[in-house]
Amino acid sequence: MRVVEGLREIGLPHAASKYEELAQLASKEKFSYEEFTLKLIEEEKKERARRREEVLLRLSNLPVIKTFAGFDFSFNPSIDKKMIEELRSLRFIEEHSNLLFLGPPGVGKTHLAIALGVEAIKRGYVTYFTTVDEIARRLKTTKEEHFPRRLRNYRKAQLLIIDEIGYLPLDKEEANLLFQVISTRYEKGSIIITSNKSIIEWGEYLADPVLASALLDRLLHHSYVINIRGKSYRIKDRLKHGEKAK
Repeated sequence: MRVVEGLREIGLPHAASKYEELAQLASKEKFSYEEFTLKLIEEEKKERARRREEVLLRLSNLPVIKTFAGFDFSFNPSIDKKMIEELRSLRFIEEHSNLLFLGPPGVGKTHLAIALGVEAIKRGYVTYFTTVDEIARRLKTTKEEHFPRRLRNYRKAQLLIIDEIGYLPLDKEEANLLFQVISTRYEKGSIIITSNKSIIEWGEYLADPVLASALLDRLLHHSYVINIRGKSYRIKDRLKHGEKAK
């Protein structure tokens, strides 16, 4: 069919694959030419969005898929659900603002960070997940001539998620590398950070109060800070699974 071949030739393969099906529907429903054309365009747009989401998800380095539907807000009343709903609008990404989830292990910081990352990917934002340990390891082992390019890689994503700040101590070199990553994104891209350390503990954690102050200046200049307290979400799940096993 000439129309199908033409659609493929101009780079609309999905519209081509849906042409006959939609043509039959158009005949049955008596679509106008404009309605039929718009249906074809919409099918192509949806397929391109689906493929883009697949690619973004594959490149995101997310360790698991977490969603807000799978998060039990009732278990931890310290979490401001209205604030989380506001963050789900993803305006903070457009504003190049940062987001810090602070609190003890197991309260859901990483779950919420990943869930926001998944929402960002669905909306077409380039998202990348990493940990402080991974940043330090990769940059420390990068040859000097390749260092600027590797550092730029952390700037490319519209949303960078840095997990587990505070779990393992950093030496001065590692702290400096983290500072460089955050500095290269300052007012250029959003960062979500999860940490078990309060803001006042970062000086000790980074082994350099002056560096910690400079790093926090950049992080907190445009930021939302979510302090989460309460019982461990992970322990709750383990107890629930344990009860089911009895």
